[in-house]
Amino acid sequence: MELGVCVASHVGDIDYAVEAEALGYSHAWFADSQMLWSDCYATLALAADRTNTIRLGTGVAVTATRPAPVTAASIATINALAPGRTFLGVGAGNTAMRVMGSPPQRIAEFEAYIEELRPLLRGEESMVSVQGRQRPIRHAMPDHGFVNFEDPIELHVSGFGPRSLGVAGRHADGAVVAMPPHPAVMDFYWQALEAGAATAGRTLDRENFKTTALTTISVLDPGETPDSPRVRNECGAFAMATLHYAYDQWRQFRQEPPPYLSDVWADYCEMLAKVPDERLHQRIHAGHNCWVIPEEERFVTGDLIESTCLVGTAEDLVESLLAFEAAGLDQVMILPAFEPRYDVLRRVAEDVLPHLGQSA
Repeated sequence: MELGVCVASHVGDIDYAVEAEALGYSHAWFADSQMLWSDCYATLALAADRTNTIRLGTGVAVTATRPAPVTAASIATINALAPGRTFLGVGAGNTAMRVMGSPPQRIAEFEAYIEELRPLLRGEESMVSVQGRQRPIRHAMPDHGFVNFEDPIELHVSGFGPRSLGVAGRHADGAVVAMPPHPAVMDFYWQALEAGAATAGRTLDRENFKTTALTTISVLDPGETPDSPRVRNECGAFAMATLHYAYDQWRQFRQEPPPYLSDVWADYCEMLAKVPDERLHQRIHAGHNCWVIPEEERFVTGDLIESTCLVGTAEDLVESLLAFEAAGLDQVMILPAFEPRYDVLRRVAEDVLPHLGQSA
């Protein structure tokens, strides 16, 4: 089992990736939400210049906001700075699109984009839709260090449901999945991935097709509970982001919220009903995955934290992570709240990483 970090891209905090490398984290996934954080590629370029071994990539780049040739050239530029340790994660834009008031890209468009993108990541020609017309596109000047297509760029596709997981199975080198509530859920993920692969005449090698889940981790002190002030400070932002996501799913697709939100759902919806509809898309994601705004602190319950984050003693966390590994999960990337992020990084590196066979 590998542990990586998901980074709320911050052009002024490259030390965070440097620290993650020094502590032994395997990957740094830089998030791409253009109206929330710094540009992920600008931040990646700085991180590439300051690090030597940690794998660097997007976690995840949004397909709906950049044409495929732009994404390919952007990540190939990072690959020129960090050859052989650059990867690309892509997703349909669950946050990046919604913070602009739009739903994520539809699955058919998402898959068409990835079909355009895949050859471009190898420096090959691809048929790309440009202003409604299919045109042959390839990088015309791939030499002299402008970009690097010689070192392979792994493609990881984000998928939360059977259809998007099927896209990952057909086209990707790995999948970014929702953190399963139980190791047995990995069977469902793998069935969807392999079913998708089969429709393309592809057989996935589970040893080499990598699965990564996003969550955060808090190591409990003796006698500490998941709703302690420290744990709420470390995990509250990630826990609230799951409530933001559930509300968007309900608002846009009428998808019912998960049972663990039942105690707070009516109160949360009543609060947001007071926001003018034309600004609601901005309000929903306030503090997204960085901090909990004061108005929402009451929704961060121990149940919400335990349902969305990995919280436990060091021994319990190691046991849980190894169980997920045995079930077919290769990596967990953690996204702690902004202010305590260094504390979380160091605590997990000290108490958990050495027992996973991963350390600096």
